[in-house]
Amino acid sequence: GAEGSTLMSYFSKNQIQALKPKITFNTLRDLQCPVLESNELQGKPDESCSTEELFEWLGAVWNQVSLDNKSSSFLSTYCCPQPNTVVEKAFLCTITGFIIPEKIIHLLEQLCSYFGEPKLAYWLTLTVHGFADSPVSWRESEHGFHKGGENLYNFVIFRNLDYWLQMAVGTNDDCPP
Repeated sequence: GAEGSTLMSYFSKNQIQALKPKITFNTLRDLQCPVLESNELQGKPDESCSTEELFEWLGAVWNQVSLDNKSSSFLSTYCCPQPNTVVEKAFLCTITGFIIPEKIIHLLEQLCSYFGEPKLAYWLTLTVHGFADSPVSWRESEHGFHKGGENLYNFVIFRNLDYWLQMAVGTNDDCPP
């Protein structure tokens, strides 16, 4: 109504415009991936990796850290946790911007439908990072920003549609109940 047109005129008068999220795609070749079992959160020696090992590995992949543990590498001697397997091709899609929860739920549903047809992948992951300087972190809780302002969650979805939910928050925030 009238309020909407007043708001729109305010935005246009002050040259404020909506920005669309930025989407980037990367194909990762011959990527070492941890072996995961949906019912083994702690992992089993020589059988599967733990949730903590996966979370650390994901951070290395997102930040394009070399996983080959070469002694000549000055930046990192990190390597993929054991046991692992080499995946010929993996896809990394990054969406940067303000995304409403309904869009995240829709994306999660689309990812789950990926396993509707026979696929080679055993698992996939969806990670949502909040803004470090966001005024809220979880629900209506004020976001405590001290040093890093971390607030993120990660879904690991398995072929049988079991999933893991990992959450990380900064030192001044509480995880949601």
